[in-house]
Amino acid sequence: MKFDRRLLADNELIDIYNRLVLPRMIEEKMLIYLRQGKISKWFSGVGQEAISVGCALAMDDEEYILTMHRNLGVFTTRNIPLERLFAQFQGKAEGFTKGRDRSFHFGSKEHKIVGMISHLGPQLGIADGIALSQLLDKSGRSTLVFTGDGGASEGDFHEALNVAAVWGLPVIFVVENNQWGLSTPSSEQFNCEQFIDKGIGYGMQAEQVDGNNILDVYHKVSELRESIKENPRPILLECITFRMRGHEEASGTKYYPEGLQDKWSEFDPIDNFEQFLINSGLLTDELIKTRKEAMKVDISASFERALSYSKMSTEVEEEVSDLFASNSRETVQPSGEVKEMRFVDAIADGMAQAMQKHPDLILMGQDIADYGGVFKVTDGLSKKYSKDRVRNTPLCESAILGAGLGLSITGKKAMVEMQFSDFVTCGFNQIVNNLAKIHWRWGQNADIVVRMPTGAGVGAGPFHSQSTEAWFFHTPGLKIVYPSTPEDAKGLLLAAFEDPNPVMFFEHKYLYRSLVGNVPEGYYTVEIGKARQVKEGNDVSIITYGLGVQWAEQAAERFSSISFDIVDLRSLAPLDFDSIEASVSRTGKVIILHEDSLTGGIGGEISARINEKLFHLLDAPVMRCASLDTPIPFAAELEKQYLANDKLDEVIQTILDY
Repeated sequence: MKFDRRLLADNELIDIYNRLVLPRMIEEKMLIYLRQGKISKWFSGVGQEAISVGCALAMDDEEYILTMHRNLGVFTTRNIPLERLFAQFQGKAEGFTKGRDRSFHFGSKEHKIVGMISHLGPQLGIADGIALSQLLDKSGRSTLVFTGDGGASEGDFHEALNVAAVWGLPVIFVVENNQWGLSTPSSEQFNCEQFIDKGIGYGMQAEQVDGNNILDVYHKVSELRESIKENPRPILLECITFRMRGHEEASGTKYYPEGLQDKWSEFDPIDNFEQFLINSGLLTDELIKTRKEAMKVDISASFERALSYSKMSTEVEEEVSDLFASNSRETVQPSGEVKEMRFVDAIADGMAQAMQKHPDLILMGQDIADYGGVFKVTDGLSKKYSKDRVRNTPLCESAILGAGLGLSITGKKAMVEMQFSDFVTCGFNQIVNNLAKIHWRWGQNADIVVRMPTGAGVGAGPFHSQSTEAWFFHTPGLKIVYPSTPEDAKGLLLAAFEDPNPVMFFEHKYLYRSLVGNVPEGYYTVEIGKARQVKEGNDVSIITYGLGVQWAEQAAERFSSISFDIVDLRSLAPLDFDSIEASVSRTGKVIILHEDSLTGGIGGEISARINEKLFHLLDAPVMRCASLDTPIPFAAELEKQYLANDKLDEVIQTILDY
């Protein structure tokens, strides 16, 4: 192996060596601790240290690095205290995730590191968002993100590279090509000869480097980083290496062909660099031994200190409270003149006022710039605030949601519009596994509003009409808002932008242009988590939200002799159970009405809570009125039959007769 020191001084070469050896020494100790049961799992990066250390050394300390399983060298090169790192491995409160996640599934704001989740691809989209923030700030900084040859098979890889290429984002996408994805060889992962062949498909510069040569990695990343300062753009960097141990220790390496490990051991990054330094007169065998012994002592002492920390205490209140970043913003009362607005115009007005109030708010979505979105909610905003802040996106829902999180990591706000809420399935993983869990895992908030045009009644068929709110209602860490009036639509949207947490904001398409109401022209917010009392009565409660509110009001007119108590939830998570309890106490008879299908709908959860906590107040069984357990049909007659409103009168009569 040939090492080109270029202008590196002797002391710099020695520092590189120390940083290269440290993660190997830690690994050797961790494997012992694993066998002793002092840690529970280990993903080995033996043989790949030169990539992590070389990349981390080449990047500026203020530039973000997004890591994967085998990047221990990034954490050590960024000087994370070993004691805290080992506390993380042991699941101690003093680690980065308070015992809630393991190994390298964490990030550190202080060290500009964003750790992975088990789903490998989402890191790449987050890197896009961080890089977008750097591009908008004209900082000259790059973002570096790792993926593996196996992880690069995921759709997130394509989406993230495509978005980065289209937007000219300063990202270095590092593919650690270690020849294997768990037990699957690269020949069964992709059919091209090398990853740099993919670069041309994205119109992207692609480079390849010997990933076992620490100086080659360092020089290459340094060159790319300097080049990006002058010409911001994404670059694909393939680092050729080999995974000497199993995907994780339990999986072993029995599937490797005989002799393969022996072959690659000749290219060991540490052994070869040691020999280079010895030949250069900078190290001796005795010096190497002394340095390694000192590292062993430090590693053991740090691990034992972490081991001495108390076992995790279990505090339910803390576990729940850490789901969300604190929101100290107080509700802003309506001001100014009141103007009659359609539902869609109220949302557009809220968007415009949010853009004015939050200069770091970035809007992203398909066709939202000059075209104004398919429902024209963002019409005119790109002209007023520029296409930097109102950004058309490729059809890459996962990467764009990830980019929203990346923007949040750098302190910006993001809005991601799903053209139809049905399309959110393409970005589901980012929402339920990244946005929802990241604050609870390591204290990083996700300041993102995901706008979700939703619902039936417009003859759009099964892929543009679904009620998708229940998909997210099950996931802790998300806030879910679903307004039913123009006034609430604007106020709740502005509140969602004030909130530093992920908010799923549902907008019923049928209401966009069919519903008109009086809306304050000034800036105001409506409290998230507080229901609205639509109508107070003492015969039957109807608990509902969205289009269901109109259905309930219309039913109250048809059953004019009945005193209905109608509660508009407005916010599904957090749920205002106090308002539900107050309504139940007034009537003793409850109908839960929603547009979504019956089975697995939100009504089932509300019904269960009422039965558990308010059974003594009931004069009849809680009844649900929901849509059919089928997909939503296209034909108007079939759609009408599908919807819950078609059954509402029958349900009301049943509960009245009880």
